[in-house]
This record gives sequence, C-alpha cells and structure tokens, in this order.
Amino acid sequence: MNETMEKMYETCYMKVYSFVMTLAGNKDTAQEITQETFFRAMTSKQTFRGESQQLSWLCAIAKNLYTDELRRSSRYGVAIPDDKPDSSDSIEQTLADKDQTFRIHKALHELEDPYKEVFQLRVFGELSFKQIGIIFRKTESWARVTYHRARMKLKERLDNNEV
Repeated sequence: MNETMEKMYETCYMKVYSFVMTLAGNKDTAQEITQETFFRAMTSKQTFRGESQQLSWLCAIAKNLYTDELRRSSRYGVAIPDDKPDSSDSIEQTLADKDQTFRIHKALHELEDPYKEVFQLRVFGELSFKQIGIIFRKTESWARVTYHRARMKLKERLDNNEV
C-alpha cells in the first residue's frame, strides 16, 4: 500500500465504517463493505481525482457497494443478520430505550428517499452538508434543506405517534 493510501485508510476508516454501519445496521456487513471500499479505492482504475474530499469519494464507493449487496441479498433471499447490542443498564431502562430507539428507527425506515439517506448521512455518518451534496451530486444548500425537511417529517411522525 502506498503512503497516500495508507494515510487515507488511517484517516477515513472509522468514518467510512460508521457510515456503512448506519446503512447496514450490522457489524459484520459494515466491516466487509468498508474493507471492500478501501480495496476498490486502491485497485480501481478510477483513482481519486481531488474533485471532492476523500471521505465523500469513499462514502460514494461504500454506498454503491452496499446497494449491490442489498440487490444480491434480495435476489437470493438472504437476510442480513442483526447484531444484538450489549447493555449494562437496568432492564426497565433498556426496554424503554429500546422502545424509543425502535420508534425512531421505524419512523426513519418509513421516511422516503432522499430524506432518509440524507438524515442518516448527517446524523450517523457525521458528514458535512457539503459532503452530502457531493454524494448526491447536488448543492450544499440542497443537502441542508433536505436534512431539515427530514427532521421535520420525523418529528411530526413521532409527535403524532404514527409509529
């Protein structure tokens, strides 16, 4: 691995992994896709041209790989397994948190695109609006407006107990 790719790997690995984890919701799948992302970035004939930030480029590769994985999984009827997170909280607190988390994730799941994906990229992927705009090939302002609308839709659904 050349020095530039090594530095990119060290700098961006956890951010790309976090992004993929928000998409996949599964540790093993996220690790596989993240590794494949960096492999593709290193071996691709289309190298990083500097037109965007490295992280945006890597997240675009990861998003495409994840989409491919979903297609492949649905074609073969394979479900991506869920991880069971550990918790040291009391049972009552854990159940309350899980219920609220489930409601939020259900509302987010039912949110239409691009609102859902922009929200996930911003909140879970911790990407800037500029980076989100680059991924969607839109402007930073578009990303801001879309994120704001996504938040409002989620809040409305949660407030109205639609989930």
